[in-house]
Amino acid sequence: MYAERHPGDDLAGRVVCVWQQVSEGDTTQLVVPDACVDLIWGPGGLFVAGPDTGPVPTPMAAGDTFVGVRFRPGAVGAVFGVPVHELLDRRVPLPDLPALTVLTDPTLAQPFASDPAFAPESALAPGPALASVGAGLASDAFAPGGAAFEPAGAASRREGAPTASWRARTDTDPAGMAARLAAMRAAVAARLREAPDPDPAAPAIARALRMGRSVRDVAWTLGLSERQLHRRSVASFGYSPKTLQRIVRFQRALTLARAGVPPAEVAVRAGYADQAHLSHDVKRLSGVPLGRLVSPVRHLP
Repeated sequence: MYAERHPGDDLAGRVVCVWQQVSEGDTTQLVVPDACVDLIWGPGGLFVAGPDTGPVPTPMAAGDTFVGVRFRPGAVGAVFGVPVHELLDRRVPLPDLPALTVLTDPTLAQPFASDPAFAPESALAPGPALASVGAGLASDAFAPGGAAFEPAGAASRREGAPTASWRARTDTDPAGMAARLAAMRAAVAARLREAPDPDPAAPAIARALRMGRSVRDVAWTLGLSERQLHRRSVASFGYSPKTLQRIVRFQRALTLARAGVPPAEVAVRAGYADQAHLSHDVKRLSGVPLGRLVSPVRHLP
């Protein structure tokens, strides 16, 4: 079961949602590009899932639990202490990154475990449920494709990962999931207060590219050279403008398809040349046909 929720007013400017997932059986989760960066706590510990450029099939065992904080496209900035392009197509254990080190302290469990503020009901932050799968950089620009997971156990072998006893407790106890997510939210909120703001032009770059305009036209509209646009796109999203455009368009198509729009109309409204172009691009980015990707995301009240 995968579900996501509004992150709360203190994070909403930079974070699209908080989420949780419990694997109901041995399965493989297909993760597709959405231009987001996630901070994830799973069976193997804490790690960061960088922006993807292709599908990531990820094995999950029955009972595996994950909680995550998903940053809006272009909004992660320097939160993790490294340029976002260095996270491209990577799953990086949090102890290997220079920021948010408070979360890798193995004594983290104790102060949260006994605090009634972190009861199971508060596992996901207070606030209204997300209005649509497309909540993202713009109201319908991105449909988050689900969290991307590092194989269980990989991060736990790294120095500074959570202790075995804390890891076991949180994997089976709803209160433990609540404590993990509360700790992540608190650490992210503190980091956002001290880290530099992301490029304010990032939302405009994504919106203009989503409209299907050429990179040259987008650069001219924003008062940038093509080289400047490329540099700022890579710095904000980890992608070149053309790759960002492909992923933005793909996510727009998913939003429309999940809303029940017929494929031919999806192609037109998402900016593809025709339905064949849509099918080719979806297969290129996800590895599967569009019909395999249209299962709705559950939003918690």
